[in-house]
Amino acid sequence: MSVVPAEVLPGSVLSVAEDVSDAAELGPRARLWPSLAAVYRAQLSRARVARIPLLFVATFQSVGIMILMRGVVDGGGEARAVVAGSSVLVVAYVGLNLLAQYFGQLRADGGLDHYATLPVPPAAVVLGAAGAYASFTVPGTVFTAVFGCVLYGLPLTNLWVLVLVIPLAGAALAGLGAALGLLAPRPELATLLGQLGMSAALLLGVLPADRLPTVVQYGRDLVPSTYGVEAFARTFGDHPDWAAVFGNLAVCAGVGVASLALATWAYRRAAVR
Repeated sequence: MSVVPAEVLPGSVLSVAEDVSDAAELGPRARLWPSLAAVYRAQLSRARVARIPLLFVATFQSVGIMILMRGVVDGGGEARAVVAGSSVLVVAYVGLNLLAQYFGQLRADGGLDHYATLPVPPAAVVLGAAGAYASFTVPGTVFTAVFGCVLYGLPLTNLWVLVLVIPLAGAALAGLGAALGLLAPRPELATLLGQLGMSAALLLGVLPADRLPTVVQYGRDLVPSTYGVEAFARTFGDHPDWAAVFGNLAVCAGVGVASLALATWAYRRAAVR
């Protein structure tokens, strides 16, 4: 009686294992942009039910601040600073504050384990979530800017610059918010850090710089949103300083790349724990 080797039998364990190994080797690796688009759509769909409350709270807060400041600020450079700061504050509320809370809760609930099992790059998870949350800020930011211009008698001519201010300031703030949420050891601390970051964006962005103490004015350089505020505020004059506008936007872009890279590193660090 002859013995047939197991590796030549059809359906044997060895042949099945080899087939699975070959299939795994032939499977395409997940690329960044398709993965980013998939995460972005998933996050956008998940947060869609909260869109109206988010927009209402963020926009109502900024509009209320402009109305309160109207009794103190008459016009000129201070009015431009208040309108620009209040508009960018909508981005800070969602991109920094809420994203810090989201990633802090995701880490505490073990949600990062779910993303870690998906064949997507870590950068796609961070960028997709940041982009989805930043998308909610567009209507509120535009409405706040238009309302502020009408309230303070500022021209509406150069509001197109918001097309650049929103994504660049949003990237910088969302990356910082994601990093705070991922690095915080507890979700409560992530919420606290997000609130403190938004408070810094409020105080250092909305209040006119020349009314702040000298030491605090230097602190404005450390807050990413102030560069978006400066870029937007400089477009309201009769002869805008476009070099300064695009210079501030370039700083926003650089800070955005750095903060998103930090958030990606923080995601890898939190996912392996």
